[in-house]
This record gives sequence, structure tokens and C-alpha cells, in this order.
Amino acid sequence: MRRVAAAILAAALCAAAVAGSGGMSVAADSRVFEMRTYHAAEGRAKQMHARFRQHTSALFRKHGMTIVGYWVPLDEKTGVTNENLLVYVLAYPDMQARHAAWEAFRNDPEWQRVKAESEKNGPIVAKVDSVFLKATDYSPLK
Repeated sequence: MRRVAAAILAAALCAAAVAGSGGMSVAADSRVFEMRTYHAAEGRAKQMHARFRQHTSALFRKHGMTIVGYWVPLDEKTGVTNENLLVYVLAYPDMQARHAAWEAFRNDPEWQRVKAESEKNGPIVAKVDSVFLKATDYSPLK
């Protein structure tokens, strides 16, 4: 249930991030959005966030991935964030561009070095969930 809530939250935040276009419709927009949820390995949340903060974001941009945003789930009752989860949304021109960008990212020597260095004491990510999103014809576009 928490995973569903996190997915809904991220989708709502994504919609808010791309809203406000002055009435421009997404119907003609071919972009594909990908919402990814990373589950940190036990005790490795700080390393996961550090890798995104210090390296991954720049590599995403290098390979043509548009970062819509990063979020951590927030408990509505306590206001405490769950740093063990990272939800983020990327945008691509289309699905073909998405596949090409990830292939280039995975094969990038800098990414391979960063990944190896950050995982010298074991994996920092235990699981990744990915959902692909296509805007509706009534979604505003920024």
C-alpha cells in the first residue's frame, strides 16, 4: 500500500511540475515519462542519495535524460520522510530515446567507475520499480 501511495504522490508531483503551460495540450507531445522508485539496501540510504546528488544527476543530463524531480515519501501523520526510498521522474522525447539514453548511461565509463566505487562495500540499491507514463490529452504542458 505504501508503494502505491508513493507512486500516486510522485505522479501528482510530476503533474504539478509540468502544469501551468497556459493551456497548451499534451496531446501533441510525444514525450515519455518514467517514474522510478529506488529501495535502498539495508543501511545504505545515505550512500544512495549521495550517489544521485554527486554523480547520477549529471550523468542523466549528459545522456539526454530530463530530470523532472526527485522525492522521498513523507508520512502524512508524522511528517517524517522515508529516506530509504527515492522516487524520481525522468522525461524523454520518446521510448526509443529512453532506451538509447539508458544504454549510453549504463555503458558510460564514468558511470561504471562511480557505480563500482559506491558499491565496493556491497550494493546500495536493493530494488528498482519503474512505471512508464504518457500524458493524457487534457494534461497541461509546461
